[in-house]
Amino acid sequence: MITAAQMRAARALLGIDQKTLAERAGVSVPTIQRMEASSGNVRGVVDSLTKVVDALSRSGIELIGEEAPSAGKGRGVRLIEVSPPAEAGGAGS
Repeated sequence: MITAAQMRAARALLGIDQKTLAERAGVSVPTIQRMEASSGNVRGVVDSLTKVVDALSRSGIELIGEEAPSAGKGRGVRLIEVSPPAEAGGAGS
């Protein structure tokens, strides 16, 4: 699965807009817009989703799933889960 945030991040890493991704994937711009507007995992027609993932892959994007290691080489970005910062204050404030 790919999330909407991964799609937007992939486009940012490639420096392309929604129109360019749509052209590379052979889908419409509104399809890309709907996918990127999804909350969480992208929802859409499986064929369209497959085309987008394939287009990103051909462009050099490796989509990394939750808890999955990256087998590729090169630069990239991974969102990690972080603990919320400790509250300021406490003893001696």
